[in-house]
Amino acid sequence: MAEITRLEDVIQPEIFTPYTIQRTMELSELVQSGIVTNDAQFDSLVSGPNTLINMPFWNDLDGGESQVMQDEGDMNVNKITSSDDVARKQARVNAWGANGLSALLSGDDPMNAISQLVANYWTRDMQKNLLAGLSGVFKSNTMSSKVHDITDRDADAGTINMKTFLDATQLMGDAKESLTGVMMHSAVETELRKQDLIEYLPQSEQGLPIPYFNGKRVIVDDAMEYDTETGQASIYIFGQGAIALGNGSHPRIVPTEVDRNKRSYSGEEVLINRRIFLLHPRGVKWNEGGVSATFPTNGEIDAAARWTRVFDAKAIRVVKFRFNTVEQTSNGGDEG
Repeated sequence: MAEITRLEDVIQPEIFTPYTIQRTMELSELVQSGIVTNDAQFDSLVSGPNTLINMPFWNDLDGGESQVMQDEGDMNVNKITSSDDVARKQARVNAWGANGLSALLSGDDPMNAISQLVANYWTRDMQKNLLAGLSGVFKSNTMSSKVHDITDRDADAGTINMKTFLDATQLMGDAKESLTGVMMHSAVETELRKQDLIEYLPQSEQGLPIPYFNGKRVIVDDAMEYDTETGQASIYIFGQGAIALGNGSHPRIVPTEVDRNKRSYSGEEVLINRRIFLLHPRGVKWNEGGVSATFPTNGEIDAAARWTRVFDAKAIRVVKFRFNTVEQTSNGGDEG
């Protein structure tokens, strides 16, 4: 009789955990496009002891018009001031029974195969988490200047096209060229393809060509807002480093475990995976409160009260654009 391969035989936590974290980032188009940025500093911050993470920054220099140089006297000295951006540490966990993984246990490299599945799961889950946070961010009154909403306009003036998209990027003023990526629902991407506005560029390695709209990389996710009845939708237009990602750890939280219930009739095996992270829109401070447990749910971060803009508006590298995908008409309404 062939020897039975068990999860505990193939899962080596000290290898599985870092591989899965790395693979999750490799699979994320937001990370690969540079919109979400991970570095050692963010990893260190989220591995600290607190649930709130202070990220201080220097405010831009002010002082009005430069001073005229004179032969005598002292110049006025302006202060350099700082402010705090605050991120929220998050922690998530999930578990999968061996029945769902059993077909992989006979493969040539079962740990690699299982870690690929887990990495795919976390890529999707963290993207949902990010979208919940962005939804809350843009509900905040402090972010109203970063929203371009044309859903109440008629005809072409209320739909997504090159002209209205450029109007949305103009919210960034002379910093608009810093916007490099756009995230949208697949129905919106289809509408832009109908307008012949999506360009596909080949990857340097094997893989599907990467779509671009107005020179900005397109990330398609059906978790984005799209109303199938009205055709109203939203997209996010991002700049490089708009979102900070930190992958953390804690000495008392085991990131990967395999458990076995020997009393189960067939012997149930479970793979448990835990993540500690920050996924934070840079320059929009988290306001503590309204969190029922130690760590917030997606519903709790999707709230206006949780967020306050602290960067200058131009320094926030994300714009929200709301529009119609179907032309609207009204009786004598303003189409401008």
